[in-house]
Amino acid sequence: MWAYESVFYQIYPLGFCGAPRENDGQTVPRILKVKDWIPHILRTGANAVYFSPVFDSDRHGYDTRDYTRVDCRLGTNEDFVQVCRALHEAGIKVVLDGVFNHVGRGFWAFQDVLQKRWDSPYRDWFHIRFDGDNAYHDGLWYEGWEGHYELVKLNLQNDAVVSYLFDCIRGWVRDFDIDGLRLDVAYCLDRNFLQRLRSFCGGLKPEFFLVGEILGGDYKQIMGAEMAHSATNYECYKGLYSSFNSMNLFEIGHSLQRQFGPENWTLYRGAHLLNFVDNHDVTRVASILKEPRHLPLIYALMIGMPGIPCLYYGSEWGAPGEKHQGDDALRPCFDHPQENELTAWIAACANAHRNSRALCYGDYHTLLLTNQQFIFERAFEGERVLVAVNASGEPYHAHFNANAGRARDLITGEVHDFGGGSELPPYFAAYWEIF
Repeated sequence: MWAYESVFYQIYPLGFCGAPRENDGQTVPRILKVKDWIPHILRTGANAVYFSPVFDSDRHGYDTRDYTRVDCRLGTNEDFVQVCRALHEAGIKVVLDGVFNHVGRGFWAFQDVLQKRWDSPYRDWFHIRFDGDNAYHDGLWYEGWEGHYELVKLNLQNDAVVSYLFDCIRGWVRDFDIDGLRLDVAYCLDRNFLQRLRSFCGGLKPEFFLVGEILGGDYKQIMGAEMAHSATNYECYKGLYSSFNSMNLFEIGHSLQRQFGPENWTLYRGAHLLNFVDNHDVTRVASILKEPRHLPLIYALMIGMPGIPCLYYGSEWGAPGEKHQGDDALRPCFDHPQENELTAWIAACANAHRNSRALCYGDYHTLLLTNQQFIFERAFEGERVLVAVNASGEPYHAHFNANAGRARDLITGEVHDFGGGSELPPYFAAYWEIF
């Protein structure tokens, strides 16, 4: 599948485009800004864009009003058609956020229920009781997502709701030619709905990609042959930054071994989880790492480990942003893209990943692991690549058995002779292709 050979670039459109926080009803074609960023996106090594919500919403995008209309703060459907066409012409796939667990209070069907109560034909689209009340004192009770009553939970066991959502997805493929969906809070979605969604989307377009958001537990809850193709790898997200901050690479090493190691009990060997060091919901990596010199290393590790790498707009040049400062700090508007040494390094790692079958599909095997050094192998159909990291400020002589004497650095092109091991310079990372 194309997604397994891709590097994703995530954009949160409402923040990226500098849209008002509240839906002001004014149509402004801000989404066209994405077209100007296409050369930069390509220079990062990414070849797929994942858009957080783009459809009409009350406020932040995850409170949908209308799944058929692009949010007016971003422009019109025709504006977004232009953006998707330009991305596809540049060889970039397009994945949208599928927010199917809940809608906003402004969603047209819920508004109909508020007005007509029992007489609304949409009353069974939601989980409603007319003998209660809610935080908005509507004189009825409804289920909100995790207690957030601005987010009205949909009844995904109702065939009319499923048909409506599927009609919307069909329209997205027809109008925007999308290549996949990221499923918001997929861990909350009805499993039967997930299976129906997988079958439906597979019939719309070959290799239509589904990745589900899940924060913990067994990712197989939502991922498998009949559900999502992939899941968000929050376990390794936490393991990555925590390992560097505590100078204990055993943490991420344990997670990778648990998820992808050669043992029979390995959880996800052969799966392609979505990997990231930050996104629109968490503190940016440049703000969470204690040692700035670990920034290139954490990206090398994330891009080199099993799975699909995903970059978050702005973080490729080290933009800061802390969660305690609120969503606006995590989802800012940048006037134009920036590029620096970190950007170039990430691009080199991303291109190495995309051009290596071993890094896209290879098995995982630990060769060396200490608190501050980590070397593992990715192997596929005779191709072998070693991912090496030294998080220490001191050089380290690594002794390991790679069953090979020479390797080519996929980033620098230099030929490396292992001999009795390898000298790892301070704050070092490399991808070595064995030959």
